[in-house]
Amino acid sequence: MPEDSRFRTPKGVHDILPEDHEYHTYIKKVARHRCRQAGYRRISTPIFEFTDVFKRTVGGDSDIVKKEMYTFEDRKGRSLTLKPEGTAGVARSYIQHAMWDLPQPVELYYIEPNFRYDRPQKGRYRQFWHFGAEILGESDPALDAQCIQLGFTILKDLGIADRVALQLNTIGTPEARAEYRQVLQDYYVGKERSLCEDCKSRLGTNPLRLLDCKEEDCQILADLAPKLREYLDKESLEFHEELKGYLDELGIEYNENHKLVRGLDYYSKTVFEFWDKNEGSQNAIGGGGRYDGLVELLGGPSTPGVGLSFGLERVIANMKIEKIKVPNKDDLHVFVAQLGKEAKAKCLPLIQELRAAGIKTMGAMGKGAIRDQLGLADKFGVGWTVLIGITEVREGNAIIRNMQKGSQETVPMTKVTATLRKKIGEKNLDKYSPGELLYS
Repeated sequence: MPEDSRFRTPKGVHDILPEDHEYHTYIKKVARHRCRQAGYRRISTPIFEFTDVFKRTVGGDSDIVKKEMYTFEDRKGRSLTLKPEGTAGVARSYIQHAMWDLPQPVELYYIEPNFRYDRPQKGRYRQFWHFGAEILGESDPALDAQCIQLGFTILKDLGIADRVALQLNTIGTPEARAEYRQVLQDYYVGKERSLCEDCKSRLGTNPLRLLDCKEEDCQILADLAPKLREYLDKESLEFHEELKGYLDELGIEYNENHKLVRGLDYYSKTVFEFWDKNEGSQNAIGGGGRYDGLVELLGGPSTPGVGLSFGLERVIANMKIEKIKVPNKDDLHVFVAQLGKEAKAKCLPLIQELRAAGIKTMGAMGKGAIRDQLGLADKFGVGWTVLIGITEVREGNAIIRNMQKGSQETVPMTKVTATLRKKIGEKNLDKYSPGELLYS
């Protein structure tokens, strides 16, 4: 390992090694499958946007904008920011490409990296991967329920739904929150000394964030604070009750959490989070909510929306705790070993033929000794090894060895592929049609 810090990953980022890529690949496949079933279409927005996209939507007083964004200037002096979350970029894209002309609602999903200068901790990095799904163009609590259901379905497919508790709340309209905000600020007058430093700074700019602070003293004060529910408008309360009815019909359990507000300014009415039952809010796996005024904030028409997102790193951490093994299509079927230049020349087209037949094949063309090659085959854990030496080349044969049993047989070169296909089994072959590439 290099000692020079310049040649290591910066703090808060990490390499995704092959063993973790197995989880990433599996989660992405599950998410894509469930989204396609539900009619969502995939979107990818740029890694960076103009900074105002996030300042205007996420909120200039939010922790993300004030503390966590990676912002820089380009050569023309324009302020750009690596995206800290996905929804704002999707809303910008909805406006830019006039998606209101499409059949509504527009349902989109994405699997992308995000960036926040956050305090690194378990499952939380400064570059992290998010799966997100958005529904734009209609306002109905049934859509909120469907969005939550999509999240639970994916978590169930991944084997961790039983570890998760749904936290649910309504924060009403911006108008209702404005009145409550003043009430909350009045409540905290004279109590500032008991607040953590973050909450002291939030009190004047974003007092609702004091409700979900994780510091013990702040939590005590939040428990005794006036309740947002008492200041909400009738429409928001009815919307929330209807949503709960739909969740009941779907058999989705939830905890009403009146302190849940989430950290983004664009939310309205529904907010929710998926909490690890063992660690609570300290390890929220994902969440989301309704954002009916977001598109308008960016200059678009009045467009309701609701969405959710998961952090892949936290999902993976929970899957590992549950010792969930993911299907791995990277395991090799066959190792081809050779001895001599003539044998090597025969191996090259054979390897290509095996791969074309869906047999995952590797050969150590640069190694000389058969013993070294077989040792490598053992390390890869292949089920079968094909051996070709001078004698086999002259006779037009190859040796197929069962690596588990140690048995072997000699077959004509022309029948190696067919023999191995039969031994491996057609259902275990790694084959695709060109059409399947559409879903890569």
